[in-house]
Amino acid sequence: MKDMKLINGGVTAAKGFTANGIHCGIRKNRTKRDLSLIVSEKVASAASVYTTNLVKGAPLLVTKEHLKNGKAQAIICNSGNANTCNANGIEIAEAMSELTAKALGIAADDVVVASTGVIGQPLDIEPIANGMDSLVKGLCENGSDAAAEGIMTTDTVKKEVAVEFALGGKTCRLGGIAKGSGMIHPNMATMLVFITTDAAISPEILGKALSSDIANTFNMVSVDGDTSTNDMVTVLANGMAGNREITEEGEDFAIFMKALNTVTVSLCRMIAGDGEGATKLLECSVTGALDEQNAKTVAKSVICSSRLKAAMFGADANWGRVLCAIGYSGATVDVSKVGVSFISQKGKITVCENGAGIDFSEEIAKEILLEKEIEIAITLGDGSSCAKAWGCDLTYDYVKINGDYRT
Repeated sequence: MKDMKLINGGVTAAKGFTANGIHCGIRKNRTKRDLSLIVSEKVASAASVYTTNLVKGAPLLVTKEHLKNGKAQAIICNSGNANTCNANGIEIAEAMSELTAKALGIAADDVVVASTGVIGQPLDIEPIANGMDSLVKGLCENGSDAAAEGIMTTDTVKKEVAVEFALGGKTCRLGGIAKGSGMIHPNMATMLVFITTDAAISPEILGKALSSDIANTFNMVSVDGDTSTNDMVTVLANGMAGNREITEEGEDFAIFMKALNTVTVSLCRMIAGDGEGATKLLECSVTGALDEQNAKTVAKSVICSSRLKAAMFGADANWGRVLCAIGYSGATVDVSKVGVSFISQKGKITVCENGAGIDFSEEIAKEILLEKEIEIAITLGDGSSCAKAWGCDLTYDYVKINGDYRT
């Protein structure tokens, strides 16, 4: 869309949003921020999607209650402790929202609460209470960076992006931050993602937009096959851009969806590329599928294959592992029509046609697969549907990171 452009600012790019992140003492390392806050000047339309894991962190349960009216004004999130499987988890999550509300002068029910980190360890409210004044005083219009740092766990890079677009002649902005490196696997949720926009859109339509978008974005990301207990995606829309409120599907809704999708796809790629121990971003693109569901099933299966992920780490064009993953995916596929290519900045090499291997240069394939971003392109020849999924390679460091995660 020609009128849509990437801009700086993350969650504070949109009008009326401020943010901050500090070290309050939850994490032992004083150089790491562990508490983040995002605030809207006005009460905003709000929507969230949550993890499908039956074990859910207390903050998610509290947030679900708070968002029953489709409104929110602030997001508080700590890292270093998931506040999950704790006897007093709900009490602590509610206390976090009450502390935030009091400091901001807003209603506690208008606070979204999130936590990320180690599961099953008590979360002390004292560091959060002690840090609240500093957190609030530091809120600013360029605070997205600090907030993005404050939600990181094993992430190695901050993840933030924003876009600018027009609705009814009004300039609107939409931006987001995310955390996600391990325990990343569909289906929803796969990470913590906080998105803000100054576009005016009703809570009902905002929820519809988010639910529709994640089916082709966050639900198509996998790092390690583990679906987290705490993760969610939340969007706040405060309407301060001044556009006519979007209350139904139509042209404005389609433009909003495009803006949302631009941000979410960017965050998906950042999360997949920053998988624990990862050295490469993998994108599996499937074309020629019988229908969209079959395309998605194939893409997910390939991107989740541990053996394929290990081969990509070693820059080994072991296309047989792609076929293997397609074969056990459960998708309806005529294997005799399948083609596979590997693509990177160094070029493209086709390794399989009509379900069988073809002659190719192992040296050229190696050169292509040594790049940081690899596309695994699959053609099925069964129809016209397509899908994409994102993941990363599987390295020695993944085991090292998760072997001593708590210690």
